[in-house]
Amino acid sequence: MFNQFQLSVRVPEHNFYRRLKAVLNLDFLYSQTKGFYGSSGQKSIDPMVFFKLCLVGYLENIISDRKLIEHCSMRLDILYFLGYDIDEELPWHSTISRTRGLFPESVFEDVFTKVFEMYVSVGMVSGHTQAIQYWAIKKQ
Repeated sequence: MFNQFQLSVRVPEHNFYRRLKAVLNLDFLYSQTKGFYGSSGQKSIDPMVFFKLCLVGYLENIISDRKLIEHCSMRLDILYFLGYDIDEELPWHSTISRTRGLFPESVFEDVFTKVFEMYVSVGMVSGHTQAIQYWAIKKQ
């Protein structure tokens, strides 16, 4: 017996991550991150998925990559936002950690700025003052 299951049907129209997916265009990431990926070896995580996972971690206040993947795998709306189906396996937490170390700080700052501008332009962010808290961790 076959059942048809579509995440797009299960995630309500008013859901935050569904609305986020509709306005977030990260196509610029492919050209911006191309130089950091090799052409041989193991398949890498899609940069769009990586930065969406980073955004989910920030929005859900999850700082552990292991907990982030566990959390995302249990939430249908986040799977839909990431572009994964219910039976697709998310990247390993260690892949997230390694990929985070791959990009320089400037890439993260540029992505943040572009994403923030997108949200302001569609009215998802409003107000007069925005504050950003940033931590830098030095390798010893």
